[in-house]
Formats: sequence, structure tokens, C-alpha cells
Amino acid sequence: MSGESTDQLLGEACLSVVMACFNEADTVGQVTERVLSSPYTRELIAVDDGSTDETLSVLKAISDPRLVVIAQPINRGKGAALRRGFARARGPLVIVQDADLEYDPVDYPSILAPLLENKADVVYGSRFHTAQPHRVLYFWHSVGNKFLTTVSNMSTNLNLTDMETCYKAFRREVFEHIELREDRFGFEAEVTAKVASGRWRIYEVGISYSGRTYSQGKKIGWRDGLWALYCIVRYSPLWAALKERGGAPEWHQSELTADRQNASAGLGSTDGQAIASGGSSGNSDREPPRRLNPFETNATPTRESSTPRSSRPRR
Repeated sequence: MSGESTDQLLGEACLSVVMACFNEADTVGQVTERVLSSPYTRELIAVDDGSTDETLSVLKAISDPRLVVIAQPINRGKGAALRRGFARARGPLVIVQDADLEYDPVDYPSILAPLLENKADVVYGSRFHTAQPHRVLYFWHSVGNKFLTTVSNMSTNLNLTDMETCYKAFRREVFEHIELREDRFGFEAEVTAKVASGRWRIYEVGISYSGRTYSQGKKIGWRDGLWALYCIVRYSPLWAALKERGGAPEWHQSELTADRQNASAGLGSTDGQAIASGGSSGNSDREPPRRLNPFETNATPTRESSTPRSSRPRR
């Protein structure tokens, strides 16, 4: 781990919480209170993603020096909001938090344990691999989630049980070596593929879950599932290998060529909104992580130095 040692982290507030918010006025105040009550919370970066309700007003009314509020002028999507938050994060550890009440910060200790014990670089909180209480809701949502996780696992050679979970915690240095593009819910598939390619040490722990119904404000739908499937393919290590060898489709080759040109010129990715959060990799003395062959079964993961979708509001 770069920066602060594990012993230092155990004795202080070490966590930057990044929370994307879109029309969550009814819940964002309570979630913020729960996050700030955690002894691990060093800062809460709340990114209002162009809300049309009172979400931003609720956030601005909260008086706590650890709360940083960023307002997006228009709705751009969860992934875009998270990129803004990751760029602002200053803690050595970073976690993604939803602004509804589905995920409870009471689970922070179990999620952070593998990081604080220096066993992991990335930790996923699983809603399915757990003995914790969880609300029983939509059957087909669970089927779709498990299907996407399975396809993602086939692509990355991981054995996650919940790729789509909100609760993902990282060492901040991870973001110095991956570049994020997706504006909406494709973030989950993209970041999973990229941390797998980087050969970071990935753990999974069980969490509680209190899912919402659509009448209560749940926003993700079947179109997001289809886009997630596309993103699994797009960011697959297999596609990356094909791109390097010139065997990927023409649109992928054009993207790769543009990225190489930008890299030579010292620019970012072809997506003007993509960032390497926490500083560019050129500012780090750590070598970029080596790509993992998804079918390399004898490899031990190590910490090596790696368009509008629709007219409806994004989340």
C-alpha cells in the first residue's frame, strides 16, 4: 500500500465515501447521517447528478465539515457522478455509497476489514453471499443479476457472486491505474473488468440489503441490464487482447488508435469525461498493473504495478 501504513489506517478515519445522488430528497438526509456517523468516514463526497427535486437543498442544509457537495448542472448518470467524486477523494480508501436506503453503512467494518488487514486492494459487498438480513423482492431482478455476474466472471476469470453491487471499496491508488468511461450503470461492469485486468487483490464479503420497489424510487431497469451486458463484452480482457492484436471490430480499433494517440500527446482517453482519479499514472512511482489473461488459471493475483443511451433521466 502506498502512502499510509495499515497500522496508521486502523487508528484513524481513513475512508472517502463517494455518493451519487439523483432525485433522492426523501432518503439522502438519512443516508448522509448514517455515513457521517461511521468512525471510518474521513469525508463524504456527495455528487448531485442534476436532481429535479430537493436533493441538492437537503445536502446543502447539512452542516458538517466532512461533507463535500458537488452539483452536476445536468443529469449525466451514476458513472459520470462517481468519476467526479473519485477525482475529489483524498482518503487512502474509497467506497461507493448509494443515496437511497438499500445499502447500510453499518456494513463498513466488514467491507473494510480485508483492506485494513492488507489482504485486499478491492472489496465487493455481496448481497447474495451472506447470512445478513435482506429484503425479499423481485425474482427476475435476482436472475438478471446472477446472469450478468456469471457472464462477467467468464470474461474476467473471477468468481464473484455480485458484480452489480453498489458496495465496492478500493485503495485510492487503484484509480491511478484505471481509466473510467461509462456514464451510467455500465460503471459496475467496466470497473470490474478493469480491476480484474490489473490483477489487484479482490475480496468479497457478505452485506445486508434492503431493496426498494419501483414505487419507492428504484431506477434501474431492463435497458440498464442490456447495457451492462454490452459493457461486459466491451471491457473484457479478451476484447482488450483482440484490440492489441488487431482482431477486434473496426469501432474498437478506432478507439484503441485514438487512445494511443492521446497517450503519446499526454492527453486522457477518447471520452472527454474519462479521468484517472486521484492523479494521473504519470505521477505515481508504481508500475502499471500487468493485464491478466482471463484463462490463466495458475496465476496468483498480486498487487503489481495495471452517446446518449436513451432520452429518459440517467442515474
